[in-house]
This record gives sequence, C-alpha cells and structure tokens, in this order.
Amino acid sequence: MTKNLVLIDHDGNKVAKSAAELATFAKRAGNAIGLLLANSGSGDSLAAQLNGTEFERVLIVENDEINRHGIAAATAAIAQIIEKEGAESIFIASSARGKEIAGRLAVRLKSGIITDAVDVASDLSTTQSVFGGSFSVKAKLKTPLSIITVRPSSIEPVISTSNPTIEKVTVAIDAKDKLVEISASQPPVKGGRPDLTEAKIVISGGRGTNGNFAEVEAFADLVGGAVGASRAATDAGWYPHTHQVGQTGKTVSPQLYVACGISGAIQHRAGMQTSKTIVAINKDPEAPIFDLADFGVVGDLFAVLPQAREAIKSKRS
Repeated sequence: MTKNLVLIDHDGNKVAKSAAELATFAKRAGNAIGLLLANSGSGDSLAAQLNGTEFERVLIVENDEINRHGIAAATAAIAQIIEKEGAESIFIASSARGKEIAGRLAVRLKSGIITDAVDVASDLSTTQSVFGGSFSVKAKLKTPLSIITVRPSSIEPVISTSNPTIEKVTVAIDAKDKLVEISASQPPVKGGRPDLTEAKIVISGGRGTNGNFAEVEAFADLVGGAVGASRAATDAGWYPHTHQVGQTGKTVSPQLYVACGISGAIQHRAGMQTSKTIVAINKDPEAPIFDLADFGVVGDLFAVLPQAREAIKSKRS
C-alpha cells in the first residue's frame, strides 16, 4: 500500500482540525501516517488527541531545535522522516506556514508539488479550484514523492474506532538548517469564535456594512460561526486584515458561507468559492455574488440578518 505521511498542525497544546481531514484523504490512497513535530515532553499529550482518526501510526519527533530554528529546521526534520519511511506522499495543511514547508521540501527532495487542493483521489490525483473558481483543474504528480497541500475544511473527517500506534523517532538538524534563530514569538490573540480557516460556518461582511459589523457578528455568534470580511471592508479599516477572505487574504471552505453586503468580485470569490453552501445577502440584484450563491436574498443586510436571527431562535425554542 502507498505510504502517505501527514504533517500534523498544532499550537503546542491543541491539534488542528486539519489533521483528521488530511488523515481521511491519506487513507484513501493507502496508509495514513501522522508526523508530529513537538517540543520535548509534549508529544504524547498531542498524539492522544488523534485517537479516533484515520491514522494508523503517529511518528513523534520531540526536538526543541525545530521551534528554535523555524521552518528550515522543520523542513530538514520532515525530509529525514520521508526518506526513512520511504513515503510516497506527504499531505500538508494549506496555510502560509504549510505552503512554505511544502515548497522547501520540493526543492530539497527534488519532488513535485501541488498546492491548495480541494480533493485528493485514491491515486493521489488532485482537484484544484483556480482563477477565482472559474475552473477546476485535475492534476497528478509524476515524481516518486507527491507533496500536496490541502485547503482546510475540504472534507468531513472520517471517525475511526481504532487508535494509532505511537512511535518516537529522532532526527539530526544540521548547522546549515540552523542559520535562523527565533528569539521570541507571540501567538495570535484568539477570541471566542472559531478560527476563520477551520470554521464550518463563516459569516462575512463587505462594503454593504458601511463599517458596522454588529449584525454580522451577532449572526455569527448565534450560529457558532467565524467572522470574515471582504478586502473593501478591511482596506477601509472596518475590520482587521487578519479576517480578510480572498485571493490576498485567507481561503476558507466551510459548510456554510454567508456573504453579507459583498458584491462578489473575483478576488473575494477566489477565497470562498469552494464553500459547500453559499448564501448571499445584497441590495443589488445584479451583484456578481448571486451567480455563485446557492441561495440569495435581495435586501438590506441590516433588515435581513435580524429577521434571520429571530427565525433561528424561534426554531430552537
């Protein structure tokens, strides 16, 4: 069977949701083997969070030099594990960090790379959504090793009844991979809402909010969603750039995406068009977002969202 490694994202305390998603894709193609890079003493607690996933084995590398020396050191460690395991593919979450690691791995191991896949078949062929969602591209690498980054929330993870076998492995980080040393780092401040790229529901606001995101936030909190924003809204200073959805912002693929007062320019569509269900609320019936939406409401978001909230509350009571 094909040996498929999965790089497991985590923040030091919690494993990212993308780990189980990538394991599901990897299992389609053969063996799903997790690779967890951790600081000394933290690997076991992180690996325990992977019980019930499709991983058959989880390889734990506990090496403090990886965090201290950044992505170059992480890439060196991953490359060594790939070669030791004889892996035929590695799946990586399609984040900024993940894509940098993937690119460095491709150069280091002279391998092919596919980024931002939204689906992976059993033969490791992929589907990508390109040009703002105008085209779907099927691709398959011809190199012995396939390096594939996958957009978060592209698949519903399979829940397994078995638990993975845990193995501790060691790596050696060469001097050439320790030229950068991280002296300090500050994790991002997280609020009570889910992370934008991992949320199953995203409620986004655009120019139509006129800078007032109160209704967008209230609706997101009611349904347990994350809040996004269009580039027009972030450029105007109405919402932080960290919440921008689009080609130059974050890419999301939630189960439900609600675009509130967003016209639907191709830049924005590039970041959300793989959402499973898209609902658009806009006063302009000719807004391009309606061409992409599964459901559309022509109206003022400040009138529509309060009515939607009351309807949801009444259904729940």
